[in-house]
Amino acid sequence: MRVLGIDPSLRSTGFGIVEEDAGRLLAVAYGVIKPTAKLPLHLKLAEIKSELEALIRTYATAEAAVENPFYAQNMKTALLLGQVRGAVLVAVAGAGCHLAEYSALEIKKAVTGYGQADKEQVMTMVRSLLGLGDDRIPLDASDALAAAICHLNARLFQLKVDGKERS
Repeated sequence: MRVLGIDPSLRSTGFGIVEEDAGRLLAVAYGVIKPTAKLPLHLKLAEIKSELEALIRTYATAEAAVENPFYAQNMKTALLLGQVRGAVLVAVAGAGCHLAEYSALEIKKAVTGYGQADKEQVMTMVRSLLGLGDDRIPLDASDALAAAICHLNARLFQLKVDGKERS
């Protein structure tokens, strides 16, 4: 199963594609989508949506996991983040991908075992779990990879509970 993890942000939306193969987690691709800074908001949102649609098509992801923030520093930030999430959700829905949303606490706990882990701790565990030697992974990309790992673990657990685990 191949999952696209997404960490939405207007300046730098992180993405990470993780595949589970015979119990191993493999990083397929990761990076950030940085819309052109001088564009008006609606065109930045369109750029994020378009890039995500292209990633879903290129890597044939079956499912997507999105970080669902529960707070923002101020009202303006919350509104902008909500609009970015809207673009992300439309891209995922338009591609026909199954969508799962997880809080930052759930993602951190799934990857590090501690829901209050900082971004550096998350990155360290993501690198370890995926066997990545790249120490220049953007923080937004490692957060997106963490979301994908969280979702894969949840899905694999659910398959075992349902008695449908793969042989």
